[in-house]
Amino acid sequence: MWSIESEKWEQGFARVCGLDEVGRGPLAGPVVAAAVVLPRAGDPDFAEAQRRLRGLTDSKQLSERQRERFAEILPSIARAWAVAELSPAEIDRLNILRASQEAMRLALAKVRRKLTPDILLIDGHLVLPGIRTPQVALVKGDSRSISIAAASVLAKVHRDRVMVRLHDAHPQYGFDRHKGYPTREHQAALARHGLSPHHRLSFAPCARLLQLPLF
Repeated sequence: MWSIESEKWEQGFARVCGLDEVGRGPLAGPVVAAAVVLPRAGDPDFAEAQRRLRGLTDSKQLSERQRERFAEILPSIARAWAVAELSPAEIDRLNILRASQEAMRLALAKVRRKLTPDILLIDGHLVLPGIRTPQVALVKGDSRSISIAAASVLAKVHRDRVMVRLHDAHPQYGFDRHKGYPTREHQAALARHGLSPHHRLSFAPCARLLQLPLF
C-alpha cells in the first residue's frame, strides 16, 4: 500500500496528498471528500506510521470497527488532513460529479492551510480541473495507495456519522442503516413518507416524486 507513495518520494515529490470521496450513489445526505498527507520515508515517525496503519485499505473492504479505529489513529499520524462536504442542495445545483470534485477541492484547500502538497493522488479516473499541482488519477486507488485509503476512511466515517445524525432527526427513513443508499428499505420509506429536506431532488427516485428533470 506504500509503493506508489515510495515511487513519488523517489521522484522528488516529498508531500504526497491522497484524495477520495464518499457518497456519490446515495439518494440523501452530503457527498464527503477527504485529503491526507502521511509521513514519508526518512521522517522520524515514518516507521510508527507504517506500524499503526498496517491493514489500512479501501474503506469498503474494512469493517465499521476497523474504519473507526483507523479514523481515530489517522489525525495523530498524518502530517495534514481535512474533510469537506457538499450538501444535497449543492449536489442538485452542480450535479454529483462536479459536487464530488468540489468537495475534494475544498478538502485540499484546508490541507494547504497547513502545508502545500507536491503531488495529488486521486481515486478514480479523473483529475481535478483547475488545479496546478501535479495530479495522478488512480483507478481503484483506495486499494492501491495508502494515502488514498486514509482519505477514503476519513471520508466514510465522517459521512456515516452525518447520516446517523440525520436518522435521529428523521428516523422514518432508516438513514442509520442504509446511509442514504437506494436500498429497498429506503425506497419503500420514500414511497411511504415522501422526501425529507436531505434528499437529492435531482436523483431519479427522488425526482420522480417531484417530476423534475434528471441528471
